[in-house]
Parts: sequence; structure tokens; C-alpha cells
Amino acid sequence: MPEKLDDKLVIAISSRALFNLDESHQVFQNQGLQAYSDYQVAREEDPLEPGEAFPLVHKLLRLNTLSGTGQQVEVVLLSRNSADTGLRVFNSIEHYGLAINRAAFCGGESPWRYINAFGCQLFLSSEAEDVRNALECGVAAATLVSGGRQETGNEQLRFAFDGDAVLFSDEAERVYKSEGLEAFTASEKAAARQPLAGGPFKPFLSALQRLQQAFPASEAPIRTALVTARSAPAHERVIRTLRAWNIRIDESIFLGGLDKTEFLRAYQADVFFDDQQTHCESAREHIATGHVPHGVANS
Repeated sequence: MPEKLDDKLVIAISSRALFNLDESHQVFQNQGLQAYSDYQVAREEDPLEPGEAFPLVHKLLRLNTLSGTGQQVEVVLLSRNSADTGLRVFNSIEHYGLAINRAAFCGGESPWRYINAFGCQLFLSSEAEDVRNALECGVAAATLVSGGRQETGNEQLRFAFDGDAVLFSDEAERVYKSEGLEAFTASEKAAARQPLAGGPFKPFLSALQRLQQAFPASEAPIRTALVTARSAPAHERVIRTLRAWNIRIDESIFLGGLDKTEFLRAYQADVFFDDQQTHCESAREHIATGHVPHGVANS
């Protein structure tokens, strides 16, 4: 009987997110596909340098050794490389001892179309178009925009999420964009007991919680945080929404418009997801950051 991944947390990642392929990508852009292919084949025994998502992937795969209940996390490689040029990527995976066994090498085509076939709950890529397509397929996805590979020094895996248009729908953000802060605050106060609809990262947060529950609460190797520009009284609807979803989040930080970067650094986030380009630009030099091109801010 074919193996299924239904009971696992499945993360899809592009080769350019996992490894630093900037140099070879420059060869492709300047000299074309054949030169790129020759370049990769000639260097296929030379390990690639880790990329922006490497520390996150390393921590995700480490969860399998901690659970004691078998493999809980599967990381799948989705690449625009051909299998021929992708051999260097697989050799690099083996060099670093990453337990990544499944991949799709798409020979120049976009690999996003395989995310549902693999049962992925999250897709991380450096290609914004692929990320948008994944979001349209109902999968949480983000474009990695970090300024460089980040290491927190904390063994715990820490996720940070923006609220509106990421964990939640953009319904409240639309009010803010069209009518301003005062109307937004009044609307959220009036709807405080009406749960928000789910955003693109709600299923992923739910999957993370299921994984957290496989460990004793005091020993959970995953921690989650909501880092939002909201403030009181707009906080109540968020709290009641998470309660209605039966989803627990470990930390909730209501900033009232303050810059998020220092709070993300204090939290020691391994990755931060936000729909606003300005927030991503502010955080990217310090925190591995994923832009979520969803909602009214990205229309």
C-alpha cells in the first residue's frame, strides 16, 4: 500500500530558499540555461552554502528525533531545477545530513502545482509568483525576503505571525484601509464577540498545535506568537476568535502601531510571517522573514 503523509506536518521548500544559489542564479541570468547547467554539473560535488531557510528546516527535522513517536515532520523539496542540475542540491542535502527524501525537479517550470499532491501545509520560496499560486490553492505560503541567514541560538523552534490577512482574514484590515483607524477600532469593538474568518495561515497554526500536543507542555520544542499592530480595544476580537477556533497561541503581543522588529528579536523568532511589505522590510535584516502576498494590502 502506498505511504501517506496525512498524519505529518509537511513543509515544502524551494531549493533557493534552502541553499544559497545566488552565484549560480547569476550565471543563469547572465549566460543562459546551458551555462547554468554546465556550472552546476561541474560543481555537483561541491556542497552549497546554507540559505535563508536552512536553520528553520534543520530545527523542523530535529523534531523527529525529539518526539519518540516516529516521524512527525516531512520536508519536501520543490525546485525549478532539472534532476540533472538538481543533483548538486541533493548532494548538499546529504552533506548536511538533512533527512529530506522527497522532491520534485520541474525543469524550469513552476513547482507549486505539486504542493497539494504532497499534502503540504506550508510552502516557502524565493519566487513570489509561486507563492501567490500556492496561496490561491489554499496552502499557507510566504516569499522569504530575509537579508541573510539568521541563527537564534535557541534550540526551541519559534514561529511569529501577524494577525490580519495572515492568521485571520483581511476583513478588519479592509475597514482600516478604507475608513481609517477610528472606524476600524469602532468596528472591532462592536464585533468583539463575532469570530474573524480564518486567514491563509490558520490551518498551518492548527497543524503546529497538533504537533505541540505530542510533547509535554513544559518540554514543547515549538513556541508560537501573535505579533500584531492591534491594541485595546481591538484585542478582544482576536482573543475570542482563537478561543472559538480552539487554537492556543503561546504569546500574544499587541503593539498599537509600534515597530515589530525589536519585539521579534526579544522573542527570538526563527521566522516571522506578515502580509505588509513595510513590516517585512523592517524585520528582514534581523529575523528570517516571510512575506505573505495576501489580502487588501497586496491587492
